[in-house]
Amino acid sequence: MSLSLVLALFPSPVGDIRLVSDADGGLRALDFDGHDDRMQRLLRLHYGEVDLSPGPAPAAVARALSAYFDGDLSALDAVPTTTGGTDFQRSVWAALRDIPPGETQGYGQLAARIGRPSASRAVGAANGANPVAVLIPCHRVIRGDGSIGGYAYGTGIKAELLAREKGDPGGQ
Repeated sequence: MSLSLVLALFPSPVGDIRLVSDADGGLRALDFDGHDDRMQRLLRLHYGEVDLSPGPAPAAVARALSAYFDGDLSALDAVPTTTGGTDFQRSVWAALRDIPPGETQGYGQLAARIGRPSASRAVGAANGANPVAVLIPCHRVIRGDGSIGGYAYGTGIKAELLAREKGDPGGQ
């Protein structure tokens, strides 16, 4: 039996966003449009077989995303997510939500914060398996040398999100 989920498209200044929610409005995934293979892979990994049907975005999520992109960087803080994943992954994702907007941390710093200072590679893997981008702000994790590092949706989107959070949309 497959899990029935709703897929909605949300336009944002950094590209269209795909929102996947359950019947209760719980956000299961947030991916940028054009990365459908990644989204499908993570949904299967976390939930098994899923059935995606088009529908509306949960109103609270859409309002929070609109407010965030309009400059209210705390708007996403209270939006709950419903994620699968291992206990370790969920601990990394919870720690990501504690990184304030406009700030960044290295993988090693994040590993130390969750009490696993030697697990920076595992933290990186958990960061990359984050199914709810932006709300669980994996874009705030950078390399230990201070460079931006990679991002599942491209470094351009990562740089734009970080610039917006620092009050510099467009990175000007």
